Amino acid sequence: MKKISRVYIEITNVCNLSCSFCVGNPRESRFMTIDEFSYIIQQAKPYTDHIYLHVLGEPLIHPQLEEILAVAHGLSMNVNITTNGTLFPQTQEILLHASALRKVSVSLHSMEQGSAYSKEAYLQGVAKFVTAATAKGIFCELRMWNLGANDIDNEGIFIPLCSFLGLKGAAQDEARSKLRQRGNTTLAPRLFLGKAERFTWPSLDQPPTNQPIFCHGLRSQMAVLCDGTVVPCCLDSRGDIALGNIFEKPLTEILWGDRAQALYKGFSARQPSEELCRRCGYATRF
Repeated sequence: MKKISRVYIEITNVCNLSCSFCVGNPRESRFMTIDEFSYIIQQAKPYTDHIYLHVLGEPLIHPQLEEILAVAHGLSMNVNITTNGTLFPQTQEILLHASALRKVSVSLHSMEQGSAYSKEAYLQGVAKFVTAATAKGIFCELRMWNLGANDIDNEGIFIPLCSFLGLKGAAQDEARSKLRQRGNTTLAPRLFLGKAERFTWPSLDQPPTNQPIFCHGLRSQMAVLCDGTVVPCCLDSRGDIALGNIFEKPLTEILWGDRAQALYKGFSARQPSEELCRRCGYATRF
């Protein structure tokens, strides 16, 4: 049975921010139940030991976050979370005591002009969390996936954050230099800075590309939306490529279904079988 290195699970599609770069959520707002989450984990277990709490929504907003992390630990799953980081003050103790938690990625590019969150208080909260988390052996990534965008001051966010992290003088100058470099860099043990160009979310409203398209969807990743819809990757946030519903059909049956197999074979030939994949700005990175 083929392993899939990343299974994304959207425990909620509700978010406390409304960022300009986000595709937005046209689906019904929903929080996954503990029983649903546990069932998905059991279905995913033959394929991976790593789950990622991420598609749309802010995972730290889930009212049963502590129980979700406990279920993952009980089933020997490593948990990786992508968050905007605004809720660290309310969830830090839950996260730090979660044995299953392997990595937390913080989307610093969520801090846009006019945000309801105070920049200084937000950055202090992020610094406090990543300092405590890395000391406990949890990997942390500070993401700035907005290179090429003109509506955010990366240095204005990153340099004050460095100060809150205790990086001063030469150490801060080195961090500033790393911000200007391409690619991901290490700031401290288990603390990384991730940088990438801002991308356009795939949409059927976008014009298609004629270039060959390859994607890791169904090879190294898949996602389960909060209503149980299985999709090939974390960017199909609207469920346009609905391969089946995990609450109605076993995951193995879904992955061996005609639509999933056609997509897999299409990527092998660099000719995706799905219209959405021909309209994916992220896939052009491959």
